[in-house]
Amino acid sequence: MSEKRSQNAAPAMGRGRGGPMAARMNAEKPKNAGRTLGRLLRYIGRSAYLLVILMVIMLAVTGAELAGPFFQQRAIDTIRVVDGGLTVDLAAMTRYIFMMIGVFGVSAVLNFFQTLLAAKLSQDTVYTLRNDLFRKISRLPIQFTDSHRHGDIMSRMTNDVENISNAVSQSITSLFSAVLTLAGALAMMLWYSPLLTLVAVVTIPLAVLVSTGLAKFMRKYFVRQQRLLGKMNSAVEESVTGYKTVVAYGKEPKEIAEFGEVAEDLRKVSISARIWGSLMGPIMNFLGNFQYVLLAGFGGYLVLTGRGGMTVGTIQAMLQYSKKFSFPVNMIATQYSTILTALAGAERIFEIMDADDEIDEGRTVPEEVRGAIEFEDLQFGYVPGQPVLKGLDLSVGAGQKIAIVGATGSGKTTIVNLLTRFYELDGGRITIDGVDVRDIPKSELRRMIAIVLQDTVLFSDTIAANIRYGRDGAPDEDVRAAAVTAMADRFIERLPENYQTQLTESGANLSEGQRQLLSIARAVLADPKILILDEATSSVDTRTELRLQQAMGNLMQGRTSLIIAHRLSTIRDADKIVVVRDGRIVESGSHDELLAMDGEYSKLYSSQFAGVAI
Repeated sequence: MSEKRSQNAAPAMGRGRGGPMAARMNAEKPKNAGRTLGRLLRYIGRSAYLLVILMVIMLAVTGAELAGPFFQQRAIDTIRVVDGGLTVDLAAMTRYIFMMIGVFGVSAVLNFFQTLLAAKLSQDTVYTLRNDLFRKISRLPIQFTDSHRHGDIMSRMTNDVENISNAVSQSITSLFSAVLTLAGALAMMLWYSPLLTLVAVVTIPLAVLVSTGLAKFMRKYFVRQQRLLGKMNSAVEESVTGYKTVVAYGKEPKEIAEFGEVAEDLRKVSISARIWGSLMGPIMNFLGNFQYVLLAGFGGYLVLTGRGGMTVGTIQAMLQYSKKFSFPVNMIATQYSTILTALAGAERIFEIMDADDEIDEGRTVPEEVRGAIEFEDLQFGYVPGQPVLKGLDLSVGAGQKIAIVGATGSGKTTIVNLLTRFYELDGGRITIDGVDVRDIPKSELRRMIAIVLQDTVLFSDTIAANIRYGRDGAPDEDVRAAAVTAMADRFIERLPENYQTQLTESGANLSEGQRQLLSIARAVLADPKILILDEATSSVDTRTELRLQQAMGNLMQGRTSLIIAHRLSTIRDADKIVVVRDGRIVESGSHDELLAMDGEYSKLYSSQFAGVAI
């Protein structure tokens, strides 16, 4: 699809390391954290029963933890000063000590179950989120994946989802527990002493002010951190997939330097995010300790002066509850970096989920497909204001073999991209057997069409599974028959495990020609009425090309075929050859007719075979 890339230099798979894509990656855009949190909570709410059980357990845990200082106060107050001497109610102290042991034991057991339920809630949530995201990606138009970095999309599926998982498992329980503890501690403090409670809450406005200010300042670092992480993943993905090219051109130092730049940016931003994220905890701890000192000093003064009916046990209980009162703020501060990272990741995920789905308004399912195609006044451009096709017309009869030739960037591949509706027309229409392709469901439309590309796509699976990709559930005999038709059976049967041979990533353990034969076998098994061959033999040697030509000849029997080729020697027997230039068809006819015209085709042919006897 080289010609498409040349026409669409801006998107160009989103892989340029400068340009518009990189600018978008680094741009800071305002985000709606409240809306993102609301959407995330709806995902968590899908496991409502788990959430309810978790909340009940957390309520019990909070109750047990709040009961501890109460029993501690009772135990301390069994020690009294009577007539200048100490007296201890051992029976009461023993009873309260056993109550404390029981409360702490129950709290430990409930905390264990709380951890298990939080982990399950987290995994159930991210399972649903990850599946929804993957389904969304599968519904996105080709244009979306052509204009976004692949590594960045993968980063959203992996890193961002994992950050959400960590936040749900760690922060949900922390936040619920914080609210319950805050309310419970405040109630107990008011019950003991409204005056000391007032002293304790003096530092709360300051804590809220500091945490709010830091939160606004910190958030931009965490958003940028996630974006740079996606950019780094893209750089790694490009270098690994294009490793042979990198090595062949000796570009390892350049790739290392460019990766180092991204990694350095990420390092700096991550340090800033970590520093500012970690700063809130110490600040909150300082304010908590300051509150503790105020409360202890004022409470001691009340005991010494005998005011308010204060006892040592009461002061101890108030100090414990004040710690529990300030603990929720500290807890939120501690979890804040995790929460910010999760929200930044969730925003990136929801950006994909909010993207428009591939348009599919078709409702007409043809009963029988013959394969007659009409291209009428096609108007299209990948970039607004830069048309690629400018009123192109082409008629293809059922079963005809049509070759499309032209210089790079003339619009050849664009024609088949529009036929398969990988992109939508700006104007004009395409019909198959008189039915507008926009009226045909895309699943049905693409079932009619098989594509064999220059760059074969094979999966890390068996040879049989890769061929069967053309028709799910096809029996073994059909798979073998397709391989025979594609002339792939000869090399397959020489492999140690034949059709069960496991392919490495992208079929790297096969030759280019063998991969192409498997691609042809897959198309044979799909049994399409329309066949598209896009530069299918341009990357193999002449001897392999002859074999591929035979295989493709078998494949094209009885099918409407559109052949895009740079090697004009491969299309001499086409029923009709059309020459595309500047988005229009400028010549059409048979090979001999076009040579006789001495026009565009003749020039292309002569340039390829200059000095070669024909």
